[in-house]
Order: sequence, then structure tokens, then C-alpha cells
Amino acid sequence: MSSEILELAESVLVGSATSGTGFDAALWKALDETGLARLTLPESAGGSEASFADSAEVLQAAGAHAARVPLVETDLLAGWLLASHGIAVPDGPLTAVAADLAVEGTAVRGELVRVPWARGAGAVVVLTASQVVLLPVDGLTVTEGTNLAEEPRDRVVVDVTGATVAPAQPGAAAELRLRAALGRAQLLAGAARGAVARTVQYAGERVQFGRPIGKFQAVQQQLALAAAEVAAAGAAASAAAAEADRTGFGDPATAFAVAAAKARTGEAAGEVARVAHQVHGAIGFTREHDLRLLTTRLWAWRDEDGSDAQWQAELGATVLAAGADALWPTVTGTP
Repeated sequence: MSSEILELAESVLVGSATSGTGFDAALWKALDETGLARLTLPESAGGSEASFADSAEVLQAAGAHAARVPLVETDLLAGWLLASHGIAVPDGPLTAVAADLAVEGTAVRGELVRVPWARGAGAVVVLTASQVVLLPVDGLTVTEGTNLAEEPRDRVVVDVTGATVAPAQPGAAAELRLRAALGRAQLLAGAARGAVARTVQYAGERVQFGRPIGKFQAVQQQLALAAAEVAAAGAAASAAAAEADRTGFGDPATAFAVAAAKARTGEAAGEVARVAHQVHGAIGFTREHDLRLLTTRLWAWRDEDGSDAQWQAELGATVLAAGADALWPTVTGTP
């Protein structure tokens, strides 16, 4: 199914890398109508019950096209939180965060910071220490903010009297964190791929000293290094999605694979952005050039949902706790 889904995703996403900012309503409508916006959710929640491997294909394509839509937030996070806790999933784009709120019955008050896509969301889902809370947009006061890529990361003041509340299941917070990191890793892998593709194209078009700069060995070497980073990032991200399909988020193998994927894609982000801008030269830093749509996302996303350093520390702690005899099986995933 993955090849068919990827072909569909590419047909919808092509041309979406524009210099606009904020939520792309037209693109969201197309993704929603084709079933790509809620790919992994159950049919009862308007989803397609697809695998995380299928979702990885779509998210990587979205990252490569710098799509301005909350796919991770709607499908992997908010939609999952609601569906898994017996709350009806509302239509439209959604967003989700883990935070503390004052909840008394259906009355909810508090403040949320750096909420992805809050200004364009049809509802906000919050996982507190003990509850899942669905907040309607009425009663939310949104102050717009952005990350480095100018994606919405908003401050939300909550004063809601008609929230839907359910007790949080054990392990929900840990799974939400892993899902967010997995989704972000897919986007990073895709953005890295898109940045290298644009850089290779530019190196073939930009002529200096009588020939395209892509013919010079020094440039070719840098492009090869960037391509290797893309391959490693894509492999790590796809492997984590496959592990989530195989063992589920409650299994330590999935936690290890997701940590490795977010760490590896975060590392690749810096290297790919460096090479891309070196090859493009000054023009790549201009607002008019579309390279920035990808490199600013690489820089922003590598620090969101846990930086590579944070996930590397967790990987190291896991390996140390397992002991010397478990090192090879842990790293390779073999018995």
C-alpha cells in the first residue's frame, strides 16, 4: 500500500512549498478529502487505519514539500488521544499538547505555550497528568507566535466551560511523547531529502568558471555527504515507524527506535542545511529563495519534540542500563 499512498501524497503535495506562512487551508482540504489527514486513525474517527509505515511515507513527503498543515498533530497526536480515550474526534485540523490545566468538571482554565497550529485548529486537545481534555475553540484566546520556520507556535489562554474530559490511560504521556518524536523525525527526514534535491538541481544549473558547479569535485563531495545524511535519516525514521507497527509504543524496542530516529534525523538536519547553504551561496539565504522553507524547518524541527542531544542521552542511558552483554542485541534489534 505504501507506494500507492506515496503516489497519492505526492500528487496532493506537489507545489505546496510556497513562501506563505500559517495554515494552508486549501492543502488541508485536499489532504482531508483524500484520507491522508487522518491516515492511522480508526474508521470510527474518520481514519483509514493505515500503518505507521504508510504514515511515514506521507509525513516524509510533507516535509520534503514544506507543507503548512498539522498532519502530525491531527493524526498521530490529537486524533489518537481522543479516539483511544473514547472521545469523538471532531472534524477539521487539530492540535495537541501535554500541559497542566485547572479542570473542574467541564470548566477548564489555564495557559498553554507554543501550541502548534493553534490559530488554525478546530479544537485543541490537552493531556494533563490525569486527564484528556478536548477544548473547543470558543473560550480560547490565541496570541500568535512562530518557530524559526514561521510555523504557528501559539500561546493559548484557556477559559472554557464546555470541555470534554476523560481520565487518561496509564502510559498515555509516554506514548504521546514518542508519537510526537516519531512524527517529527519523519518530517525531518523529508525536509532533508527536499533540501538535497533542490541543492543538486541548483548545482547543475549554476555555472561558474565555464561549467556547472556540480561538476567540481569539491562540490560533488559535499553533495555526496549530504546525500549520505539523507539516506541515514530516512532509514532511521522508516525503521522506527516499522518497529512501532511491529511491537507498539509500549515496547522498549519502539522507544529505542524512536529515540534513535529523532536523534539521527536531528543530526542530519544540521549537516544537510550546512551543505545546502554552502552550495547555494548567498542566494540561499534570501527570503525570495525557497531553500529557506526547508532549512529553517530543519533547524526548527531538530529541537522540537526533543533535541538530538536529549534523545542521545536517553539512548546512552538505555544501553548502560542493559549492560555490556545486551549492547549488540539492543543496537541491532536482534535477540
